[in-house]
Amino acid sequence: MNASEPIVRATDVSRRFGEGDTAVDALDGVSVDFPKGNFTAVMGPSGSGKSTLMHILAGLDQPTSGSVVVDGTEIADLDDKHLTELRRDKVGFVFQFFNLLPVLSAEENIRLPLSIAGRKPDDAFMKQLVDAVNLGDRLSHRPSELSGGQQQRVAIARALITKPAVVFADEPTGNLDSGSSEEVLRLLRRAVDEFGQTVVMVTHDANAAAIADRVLVLVDGKIVQDAAAGSAEQVHDLLKVQTVA
Repeated sequence: MNASEPIVRATDVSRRFGEGDTAVDALDGVSVDFPKGNFTAVMGPSGSGKSTLMHILAGLDQPTSGSVVVDGTEIADLDDKHLTELRRDKVGFVFQFFNLLPVLSAEENIRLPLSIAGRKPDDAFMKQLVDAVNLGDRLSHRPSELSGGQQQRVAIARALITKPAVVFADEPTGNLDSGSSEEVLRLLRRAVDEFGQTVVMVTHDANAAAIADRVLVLVDGKIVQDAAAGSAEQVHDLLKVQTVA
């Protein structure tokens, strides 16, 4: 892939659910690029299409029409096997409810994507990650023995362990208190600044979005704002377009 090309590119992406009079267009001709080493927050009212967009960009759903390219690979061209491999090798996921395996320790959860892929961990990078998420004394603990913030930090380390092309975070602070939210957001920011990671985060929280480099606002399946993040107040101003007739 050319170094100047975006890590993820969506071109004229539409997603329709249902048929005929009951059809709903969750996305309507969305075109957007996500550069390497950039942190993008995706915002919008409920039903605006932001989660649908993330699922399509991540290969969890297929567009009705349009093109999605992840790290030089067109997703639409892949069969199920190769799509699974792309998600495993190129994409990291962070979810609102952590999605950790309860029978595994924190360390085993972090290493899980490598285990599934049959790859050995880079011990130096593993140590760097564990230090970054500040979980050195919790690695032997199972998820039930960890706080929500600690579980989410495990989930972020798991998303980063494969050194993916892009990390998608779906409301990563939506189930956390304010202190844990700040820790998680700082960690995602650090992943971009120190590890050169590319992060795309869906959020409804202007304070969370303010930590990003860029904010996309979706309304009715279309991108209506694409701007530098700025402060939480500036993010609120970007969102006001939703109320403009």
